[in-house]
Amino acid sequence: MTECTDLSASNEANEVTRLLIEAKRIAQRFYQLTGKPLGISGEIAEHEAARLLGLVLAPPREAAIDAYLHKDGKTQSIQIKGRAVSATRRYIGRVSKIKLEPKFDAVVLVLLDKSSFDTLEIWRAEYEDIKNRLIAPGSKSRNERGSLGISQFKTVAKKIWPDAPPKI
Repeated sequence: MTECTDLSASNEANEVTRLLIEAKRIAQRFYQLTGKPLGISGEIAEHEAARLLGLVLAPPREAAIDAYLHKDGKTQSIQIKGRAVSATRRYIGRVSKIKLEPKFDAVVLVLLDKSSFDTLEIWRAEYEDIKNRLIAPGSKSRNERGSLGISQFKTVAKKIWPDAPPKI
């Protein structure tokens, strides 16, 4: 395995943060002018997940794994998905293709406000739950394309950021 990118410990972290802020501004302006997304939500989602959840980004082009979580002496492999959504209609739309191989520990879905690219919510689903949902009969999008609607993803996921409100 090649070296991971730990942005929290990197000397380049401040420069990456500045570039992401600039990229968000450009994406916002592009959307205002064209009504179309610029297509950078995946990269922004990866960096936001790393920053907010303490993940270490995997090397570029590592199949199905975007980051690692080192916790309690164990390492978990994470696939990160990002989606820019309306702040008032967050659960409309689809999660991009989830690759089941090579096996990983969890999928993290980062919902970004499409007007600002700020993080709205982050959801986590475990590998087995995602796999079972994707292979369940009935949907070509799910079965052949590995794609779930955001609301479908939420049925097997847990909201992890901001912290879910306590249950009463």
